[in-house]
Amino acid sequence: MNATTTRGALLAALACVLVGGSFTANSLLGDYPYAGGQFLRYALAFLLLVPLAGPGATARLRTLGAGRWLRLALLAAVGMVGFNLAVLAAERTAEPAVPGVFVGCAPVVVAVVVPLLDGRRPQRVVLYGALLVALGALTVQGWGRTDAAGIAFSVCALVGEVGFAVLAVPVLRPLGPRLLSTVVCGIAAVESALAGFLVDGPDWLRWPDAVEAGALLWQAAVVTVVGFVCWYMGMQRIGAERATLFSGLIPVAAACTAPLVGTGSYGAAQAVGSALVCAGVAVGSGASPWPTRRGRAPAGRQRACERSLEKL
Repeated sequence: MNATTTRGALLAALACVLVGGSFTANSLLGDYPYAGGQFLRYALAFLLLVPLAGPGATARLRTLGAGRWLRLALLAAVGMVGFNLAVLAAERTAEPAVPGVFVGCAPVVVAVVVPLLDGRRPQRVVLYGALLVALGALTVQGWGRTDAAGIAFSVCALVGEVGFAVLAVPVLRPLGPRLLSTVVCGIAAVESALAGFLVDGPDWLRWPDAVEAGALLWQAAVVTVVGFVCWYMGMQRIGAERATLFSGLIPVAAACTAPLVGTGSYGAAQAVGSALVCAGVAVGSGASPWPTRRGRAPAGRQRACERSLEKL
C-alpha cells in the first residue's frame, strides 16, 4: 500500500470504529422519539459542517443537475434515515444481532455490485476479504431470535448500508467529502422531521434529558461530523469496494464499547470474530503481502469505475 491508500484505509477504519460506538450510544436513546433524535443529530451535524464545507461550496452546488440532487436525496433517505429506521424496525421483532449480521454482509454485496456496474468482474482478493469480514461480523454478534418481519427489515438495513457507499460515488468527486457530508446531513434532517411528523405527530420531538443529550451530541459531533468526513475521504482514496470492507469494524467496535455502558460483554467469540474481520480487511484492502502483489487494481481502472458510476 502506498501513502495515499494507507491514509484512505486509516480514515475508513476510524469512521467505522466511530459508527460502531454509535450503536452503544443508541442504547441510551431507547425512550427518545426516534425520528426526532435523528433530526437533532443531523441538524446539529449540518450546522457544525457548514463552516467546514470549504470555499466555493455554493458554486459547486449550483453545478449539480436535477439527477444528482435526486441522488443526494436518495442517499440521505436510503443510507441514513432509511437505514436507521430499518434497524429500529428489525429490532422490534428480532434480537439486535440479526440486523447486525445482515449489515455485516455489506462488503460482500459492494464487492460484487460496484464491479458489475463498471462492466468488469469482481476482484477475487476483495471478494475473499469481504467474505472473511462477513464471517467475522457473524462470529462477533452471533445469531438471535427473529421472525419474517425481522429478517425483511434486516435486509432493508443491508440495502441502506450498501446504498450509503454506492450512491455516494458519483457525487463524491464534484462535491468532495466535506461538502457532501454537509449536504446529506441537511437533507437527512429535513427527511427525519417529515418522517417524525407523519409517524409520531406532535410528539415527534421533545427536550432530551442529560443522558440523551450527551448521546445525541456524541452522535452528531463525533460520529456524524468526524465519521462521515473520514468515511468519504477514505472512500475517495481507496474506492467504495475496499472502503466498505472496513464496515466489518462496526460490530467489533460495538462489541468493545458495549461493556463500558453495561449493555454487553466481550468474550472469546468476539475476540475470534474481531481477528477474522481484521484478517479480511488486511486481505481485501491490500495490506497483506499477497493481495499487494496480485490483487491491487490499477489506478486507471479505479478512475474508470468512478467515471462509469458517475454516468448512472
